[in-house]
Amino acid sequence: MISFENDYLEGAHSKVLSRLIETNMIQESGYGNDSFTKQAEERIKEVIDMPTAEVRFLTGGTQTNQIIVDTILTAYEGVIAADTGHISTHEAGAIEYTGKKILALPTNDGKLSAKSVKAYIETFYKDANHEHMVFPGMVYISFPTEYGTLYSKAELEQLSIVCKAYQIPLFIDGARLGYGLASPQSDVTIKDIATLCDVFYIGGTKIGALCGEAVVFTKSNMPKHFTTQVKQHGALLAKGRLLGVQFLELFTNDLYFEISTHAIQMAERLKTVFIEKGYQLYIDSPTNQQFFIIDNDTVQTLQGKVKFSLWEKYDDTHTIVRFVTNWATLEENIEQLESLI
Repeated sequence: MISFENDYLEGAHSKVLSRLIETNMIQESGYGNDSFTKQAEERIKEVIDMPTAEVRFLTGGTQTNQIIVDTILTAYEGVIAADTGHISTHEAGAIEYTGKKILALPTNDGKLSAKSVKAYIETFYKDANHEHMVFPGMVYISFPTEYGTLYSKAELEQLSIVCKAYQIPLFIDGARLGYGLASPQSDVTIKDIATLCDVFYIGGTKIGALCGEAVVFTKSNMPKHFTTQVKQHGALLAKGRLLGVQFLELFTNDLYFEISTHAIQMAERLKTVFIEKGYQLYIDSPTNQQFFIIDNDTVQTLQGKVKFSLWEKYDDTHTIVRFVTNWATLEENIEQLESLI
């Protein structure tokens, strides 16, 4: 059965696998001290044009979100996030498991606004009892959002200004970063991301790697003894080369951006197919996640033909569903889908 269930259905891009095989028998140090990882770190710093950035590699998105939030925040601080944000809804309470609180705010199309963040922080400090409350210590956003929408450069600049005014870091979850940057509707570059936030990560798991996320601290602000704290979380990979080799290949000859662009092209074709078949968009996403409103009977019929995600209830007779493309989606996949719906 053909699947558009998520963007990590396949293993890894063939060039990534080839690089892993080519380097397989070379002996290297562990825990990210190998030459491949060091080269990947330097390459990423070149791409973002930030030689003073600090780059580290972790294996997955939930792990990365948890470790960044936990190592940056103090015991009395929480993280401001969209109520639809990944850490708020789909990470099984991983942030709360560390003892940190998510301070969830309502959103517009999955995006936090600088205005709402500023209002929340101002209200907090005006409260005479704020010493008895969880302090806002970080702002978390996803680029793209969980609904495939994008922050404009102006919106990111405004959020950055608010965070700087209150001296709290802006953290950008980039699990799907490449897909956001590759969208024709994006006016943001990876250099803009690096400049406007304090920490972000470049997702590999969803974009061509077997696994892996590249964490980038942009303001000489990597938490003290970060490697030690990563190990305390059980997340320090002995064979760190596995991540270094993959990211080195992804950022050789712009492979990361090339395959991200392919996913967006496939998403646009998928969207066109659904619209031409008479299906209704829930939100007009410009990235690789596409959302449709479908009546429940049709959903049940489609589930026997193709895999996709049931996102949320729309009303008593309709469901919002999600179809996702990725770096490996083929034109034949879209053609087959067209014949099935």
